Parts: sequence; structure tokens; C-alpha cells
Amino acid sequence: MNARLSSTLAWMRRFLSPVTLACLLVIGYIVFSGENTVFRSIDYDRTIDSLRAELDANRDTMLYYRDLNRRLASDRELMEQVVREQYGMKRASEDVYIFNEIPPSIEE
Repeated sequence: MNARLSSTLAWMRRFLSPVTLACLLVIGYIVFSGENTVFRSIDYDRTIDSLRAELDANRDTMLYYRDLNRRLASDRELMEQVVREQYGMKRASEDVYIFNEIPPSIEE
């Protein structure tokens, strides 16, 4: 046997009892395999954080449209502005020009 290997085995026999070794194996199994691993927990935390950010963004959008809906019910000028801008409606005596942005890949 190699001297280094025999010294390592002697160290393990001296400082690692079978109970300690069994506990380390159980802890290693819990941490690195099974349903609740450390890596899965980190991945789940990242997913939860991204979903919370998405929820906040959707909540802001919902509040904007709820406020717009409330204002549209009482303000006719705002209603006309929204209808004219978003739906391209026009009065009989005017012309409406709609400009769309050209995607950068099509521009030359």
C-alpha cells in the first residue's frame, strides 16, 4: 500500500467513527439528492422571485387600466382621446395618418 493512502486510512480510523461517517453520508444524501436538495431550493427561490416581479408588473398594469376605466366612465374628452389614439377613429372632416416603427432588421 502507498504510504499516503495508509496514513489517510489511519487518520480516518482515528477521527471518523462509523456513526460519524453514517451521519455525514445521511447529510450528504439530504443535501445532494432527493426531493428537497439545496440546488432545487435555490432554483425554486429564483423562480419565486421572478414570479413575484411579474406579479408586481401585472399589478401595476391592472391598477393603470382600472384607473383609466374609472376616468373614462366620467370624462368624455379622455374617452374621445383614447378612442382616437388607440382605435384610429376620426372625425368626418379630418385625415388620420398612422406611423408604425420599422423593425431594425428590415431597415437598410
